[in-house]
Amino acid sequence: MRHCSVQVRGLLTRDELDRYNALIEVGHYLESQNRYDLVYPVQKEIDILILPAIERLKEKSRQRDRDTEAYLAGKNELSRDNRFEFDDEDDEDDN
Repeated sequence: MRHCSVQVRGLLTRDELDRYNALIEVGHYLESQNRYDLVYPVQKEIDILILPAIERLKEKSRQRDRDTEAYLAGKNELSRDNRFEFDDEDDEDDN
């Protein structure tokens, strides 16, 4: 049985996680009985079960990217404003 990542498991709801753990347990039992013909549908069900959590993980990543972009834009704007202030102060010193 293939496990999903820790990040994905962390984003499963309680019901999804309970179902995931039960399916993994069933899959491991079937593997121990060499019933690989039955393991495939169980693994496929797990793959379908974790899709919403994968989407939640992707959305968290996209939100982090948006937050980073906003932070960098604000930082660039601030440094641009400070640069103009320093230019004005240098001009006053020249007089």
